[in-house]
Amino acid sequence: MQRRLKDYLIISFKGLAMGAADAIPGVSGGTIAFISGIYEELINTISNINISLIKALFKEGIKPFWQQLNGNFLLALLSGIVISFVSFMRLAKYLLEYHPILIWSFFFGLIVASIYFVGKQVTKWNMATVISFVIGAVIAFYISKLPSLGTNESSWFLFLAGTIAICAMILPGISGSFILIILGAYKTLSNAIHDIDIRKLLIFISGAVIGLLSFSRVLKWLFKHFHNATLAVLTGFIFGSLNRVWPWKNTITWHTNSKGLKSPLIQESVSPMAFEGNNQLVFAFILMILGFLTIFILERLGSKK
Repeated sequence: MQRRLKDYLIISFKGLAMGAADAIPGVSGGTIAFISGIYEELINTISNINISLIKALFKEGIKPFWQQLNGNFLLALLSGIVISFVSFMRLAKYLLEYHPILIWSFFFGLIVASIYFVGKQVTKWNMATVISFVIGAVIAFYISKLPSLGTNESSWFLFLAGTIAICAMILPGISGSFILIILGAYKTLSNAIHDIDIRKLLIFISGAVIGLLSFSRVLKWLFKHFHNATLAVLTGFIFGSLNRVWPWKNTITWHTNSKGLKSPLIQESVSPMAFEGNNQLVFAFILMILGFLTIFILERLGSKK
């Protein structure tokens, strides 16, 4: 595929959007990749990383290796993801703490639009695809209701968290950051990024690389053999995740850490009128519309050849 510099800049922009989404616990970068038209290329590129590719580097040289790797695509995308994720994670922490309704409203609108754009790529809806959709929705909804575990900073656990979370990060609808929260590793990773703890970051990245290389092969096989059913499951994942990003939640149970600081442990979604506090309804509605329109822009970028 021949691409110009402009094309790679657009891919980097998509990477920036993916990284920003993955930094928010409840939003999946995989959804952004899907809507922006690079999802299957990303999965195929990752799944093609194997021993024969490494052998090509030593036998044929850097240029054939880089072409076989689809290196320009990966470099453009990953640079956007990393820059956005590291920088936006701090901003996300602030927004979630001080403006939760507004940030969740934006992403709620974004995900509602995503359901339509992913679902319309199923070429034939029948009983099998409907069942697949329901299964995906039930699984995502169940995950969204899980309480988070206590923080765990051990090396093996951080490695395991990276392996699991990266699988969620490339699945539309299921948030890798939210999986980290459920596992109790989000704060550990956030602190490691803030403190530039190279050891912990390398452990997490090692787990993520192994998880990514393994899971991408599974997804590639599913797209090849069960394309419509896979798309239906992914649409269900996105639909089921709406509960997680619903802006208005009342806290049922609080978690108190060793320093006496409280954080929400179990929350339930409520109507704006039943929300305990200022529901910020007008601004929330505006941001939902902005989130909805953002997907149209990404989809238009993705549809350009």
